[in-house]
Amino acid sequence: MKKQIFAIFTRTPLHVGAGNSVGAIDSPVMRERHTRIPIIPGSSLKGVLADLWNDENFKRTPDGEKLFGKTDSKDAKAGQLLVGESRVLAFPVRSAKGSFAWISCPLALRRLERDADVELNVDQFDGLREDQCLAASDEITLNGGRVVLEEYQFSCLKKEISAIAEKLAELGADPVWKEVEKRLVIVNDEMFSYFVEQTCEVVTRIRVGDDSGTVIPGALFNQEQVPSETMFYTVLGAEDRKDLSASDALRKVQERLESVGNILQIGGDETIGLGYCTVTLN
Repeated sequence: MKKQIFAIFTRTPLHVGAGNSVGAIDSPVMRERHTRIPIIPGSSLKGVLADLWNDENFKRTPDGEKLFGKTDSKDAKAGQLLVGESRVLAFPVRSAKGSFAWISCPLALRRLERDADVELNVDQFDGLREDQCLAASDEITLNGGRVVLEEYQFSCLKKEISAIAEKLAELGADPVWKEVEKRLVIVNDEMFSYFVEQTCEVVTRIRVGDDSGTVIPGALFNQEQVPSETMFYTVLGAEDRKDLSASDALRKVQERLESVGNILQIGGDETIGLGYCTVTLN
C-alpha cells in the first residue's frame, strides 16, 4: 500500500459533532475515548473528499467510483482509497507572551513518527513533568525561562526542538501554520489532553422567533467547536489495482484538491462559516 500524510489546518472553528449530550455541553465534538483528543472520523473525511467527485446530479463520477467505491446495492464495490481517522497534532492556546502558542505532546509526535515514517527523536521528552515544557523559540518565553499558557505556568527546559518545529511546518501550506517554527511548545501527554478537552470553544446557539422576538422553545443549546488554527492529520492510502495504480489514485486526489484551492469544508454548520480548512497532501 502507498500512503501519504494528509494535513488539515482549520481556518475557522470546526464542529464534527458526537450527538446530543446530557452534560453541560449539549453538542460536543468527536473525541478519542481514551485520550479525549478531538478527531475527525475517517467516514466524515471520506464523505467530504468523495463529494468532490459528484456531478451536478450528485452522482459519483467514474473516477469517483474507483476511488471511493460504488454504493449501488446491486453492484456495491469498495473504493481504492483508504481514509484514516484524523487526530490533533498541534492545538492553539492563549499565551501570556506572543498572543498564542501551538502545543503538542510526546504521544502526538510519536504517532506522527509512526504514520509518516519520520525521525523526531521523541524519546528525549520522556519524564517531562506537568509543570515543564519545551519551546521552539523565545517568541512565547517570558523572562526566567517561563511559559504561561492559559492560566498555567511552565518552566521551560533548555532542550532544542527547533528541528521538530521545522518538520511540522513542512506538513501544511497555510501561511499562518508556518509560524509554528516560532510558536511550538511541547507539554506532557496529561497537560495536552487537559488543554484539548477544556479549552475548545463553547458557543451558545439560538433561534429567535420572528413574531415573538424571543428564543423558540428548544432552540437554545451550547455547541463545542475545535478552534481555528488547529492542525489535524491523517493517513491517506491506496492499493494498486489493474485499472489504476496507487500512485495515480493519490495523484488524482492531489489534482482535485488543487482544483478547489486546497480548501475543504468539514463538519457541520457550513452556512455559518464553520469547518473551512486548508488541506495539504504530503
